[in-house]
Amino acid sequence: SALPEKKMIFKGLPANKEDMNKLMLIPLVHSPLPGGSALITFEEAEVAQRIIEKKEHIVELSCGQLEELDQCRVKVQAVPVDILLPSALEIRLTQSSRSILVSDLPSLGIPKEALLDKLELFFSKTKNGGSEVESRNFLEDSQEVVLTFTQDGVAEPLIERGHIQVPIGKGKYKIKVSPCMSGEISNLQLQPSRCPRTVLLLGIPDVLSVESMRDALEIHFQKASRGGGEVDALAYVPAGRTGVAVFVEDT
Repeated sequence: SALPEKKMIFKGLPANKEDMNKLMLIPLVHSPLPGGSALITFEEAEVAQRIIEKKEHIVELSCGQLEELDQCRVKVQAVPVDILLPSALEIRLTQSSRSILVSDLPSLGIPKEALLDKLELFFSKTKNGGSEVESRNFLEDSQEVVLTFTQDGVAEPLIERGHIQVPIGKGKYKIKVSPCMSGEISNLQLQPSRCPRTVLLLGIPDVLSVESMRDALEIHFQKASRGGGEVDALAYVPAGRTGVAVFVEDT
């Protein structure tokens, strides 16, 4: 994916020059959830720690409508949630010798294919400094286009020009031509990290509907008399099914 262009103003010098080449990572971890399990995230980390230390919990479930005798109990296991987070990441960047990145495209409301046709038609002509286009790719995340030529030596002169007037529709628009960079992970180091506010519950039988079981678990674990506390989020996966939990940075 292309990195969107952003104008910045730098004031002063960085306090630590070693930080200039560092890349900040925002965790977005996908982890499978087995059937008969639930994830509970509490508002306070101390509550999660108490639940984990107790290990086994007896949760009361209402199996009937209103009859007090129709009560059943299930035993669930509480375990911590450990995920792997990147501690170091190195990316090797290489510049393509045949591709260019086209940005600053006008918003004309025309179909993407029509826009790609206009760009290919312009950059395939030698009088415009181009050559035969081998492929074109519209980058959805940045609204930019990657054009790849069939031969070497075409991309570099276009990149040196920087901006080019391109006729699109009834007007001419100044678009930007930049190098097309591709990245390859050369080194990735991971380290285990424990979620401080989240607990994984295991061994939950499929005896209630998803909504009823979710409510029963939340009611049980939010009671202070049972070592619980305020629940921030809860996800339940019934037995026989599987799910995926997405962990984000705790802000």
